Amino acid sequence: MPRYATEFTGAFFLVLTIGLATVQGVVPAPLAIGAALMVMVYMGGHISGAHYNPAISIAIMVRGKLDRGDLLPYVVAQIGGATLAAIAVSSLTGEFLVVAPGSGTAAAAALLAELLYTFALALVILNVATSPRTEGNSYYGLAIGFTVMVGAFAVGGISGGAFNPAVGTGPILVALADGGSLGALWIYWVGPLAGALLAVPVYRLQHRGDGDGDGDGGDRG
Repeated sequence: MPRYATEFTGAFFLVLTIGLATVQGVVPAPLAIGAALMVMVYMGGHISGAHYNPAISIAIMVRGKLDRGDLLPYVVAQIGGATLAAIAVSSLTGEFLVVAPGSGTAAAAALLAELLYTFALALVILNVATSPRTEGNSYYGLAIGFTVMVGAFAVGGISGGAFNPAVGTGPILVALADGGSLGALWIYWVGPLAGALLAVPVYRLQHRGDGDGDGDGGDRG
C-alpha cells in the first residue's frame, strides 16, 4: 500500500503542476513541470520506484524490476492521482486542463512525438534508476526531470508533451464535463507505450555482455 499511495501522490502533483502552469500561462511551464517531476522522483524513488507513468511501469516490468502483480495497482494509482489533480486544477482556476495535440497537428505527428520522447524518458530511467552500474547515484531525479522538461520544450506544441498515459487520461476524462472529447486519448496510450517498450531492447543492447539486461524482480525504477 505505501508504494501505491506514493504512485498516486507523485502522479497527482505532476499533473497538478502541469495543469496550474499551463492554465495560468506560466513561462516557462516546461521548467516547472520538469522540476515537479524531479522532486516527486526524489520523494518516492526509494518507496515505489517513482514511476508516476503507466508506460514507465510497463517498461520496468518488462525489464524485470517490477513484479507483474504490482502493474495494475500502479497504473490505477497513477491514473487516479492524475484524475484527482485535473479536478483540483479545475477547482482552483475555474478552467479545465486540456491535453491535446497542437492546433493543426496531424495525429501521426503527435503520435511520433509522444513515442520519441517517451522512448528517451524510458531509456534514461532504465539507465539511471535500474542499472547496477548507476546504483545509489544521487542524480537520477535530475536526469528524469530534465528529460521531461526537454521533451516538453521540444514537442509540447506538437503533441501536448504528455509522454505519459496517466497525464493524458486523467485530464481528458475530467474535461468531458466541459464538452471535451476522447478523440485524442489513444495517442497518449499508443505513443508512450510504444516508446517505452522500444527502450527496453535498446537498454539491453547497451548492457550486452555485462550481465545486466533482464533484471531479477523488485520495484526500483
